[in-house]
Amino acid sequence: MISPAAQSARDTWLEAEKALKGASDNTITAYFGDITEFLVFMTQHKGEQQGLGALARVTVSDMRSWMARMRGGDLGPRSLARKLSAVKSFYRWLSEREGFDPTAVLSTRAPKFQKKLPRPLAQDAAQAVLETVEFQSTTDWIGARDMAVVTILYGCGLRISEALALNGSDYPLPEVMRILGKGNKERIVPVIPAAREAVERYVKAAPFPVEKDSPLFRGARGGRLNARQIQSVMQNVRAQLGLPASATPHAMRHSFATHLLEAGGDLRAIQELLGHASLSTTQAYTAVDTARLMEVYNKTHPKA
Repeated sequence: MISPAAQSARDTWLEAEKALKGASDNTITAYFGDITEFLVFMTQHKGEQQGLGALARVTVSDMRSWMARMRGGDLGPRSLARKLSAVKSFYRWLSEREGFDPTAVLSTRAPKFQKKLPRPLAQDAAQAVLETVEFQSTTDWIGARDMAVVTILYGCGLRISEALALNGSDYPLPEVMRILGKGNKERIVPVIPAAREAVERYVKAAPFPVEKDSPLFRGARGGRLNARQIQSVMQNVRAQLGLPASATPHAMRHSFATHLLEAGGDLRAIQELLGHASLSTTQAYTAVDTARLMEVYNKTHPKA
């Protein structure tokens, strides 16, 4: 249904996003689906295949029709905003390459939605997680491994993908570590003694040797540890401690940032530690801090 020219443009754009901007495989997959869906809609909406010339002539009315179709499919405002962002990115690239005015697409406004605040754990809950993780496995070295991974998430603020990407060449963990994060952006992260000690305990207990080009954190059969394993461990910990469903591996990273902020940490420094490209992303943690402050205030000073 999609014209060969439109398919080729989509695929070339995706290659550019991956090669030049370092987009992850998950992002590329989402972009592929979003742009394909948009191109299929425009083909059906216009009643014929849409070549590049036709795509350049998409109007405000066409965009409204697409938005209405998306909303009619029970798509939430957050998901629709994500799809629109993908379409706009594609059109910015396409308009530069083909030399047309993309205003009709770029001026389309995303639906408003309330951004979800990060859901960090309280400090005592985070400590309870660290004290409980190791005992979710009956195999000592696997328990030590899970403890090491979760300690790194909370103690260093790493994403789960960043922690599991560590190799034998990163061992022993230094006091300061270089992390390659989203978009191949490199950042410097201090490694607290507790994280180094947890990794040391795991390495000594593991049945696999530490090899320079092999994964540091291994699964039961020796391959690179899968994030689902840590998610499963956290699910067990949640059940044991009575924590909410928001207590995920990523929540440990949120907790790292929030607890630093509560302790007086500088927002810009926390941005650097987390590897956020925009300060506005990190500023969400100030909203969390304020929300907690207001919760305490309301409990302490109930309204008459």
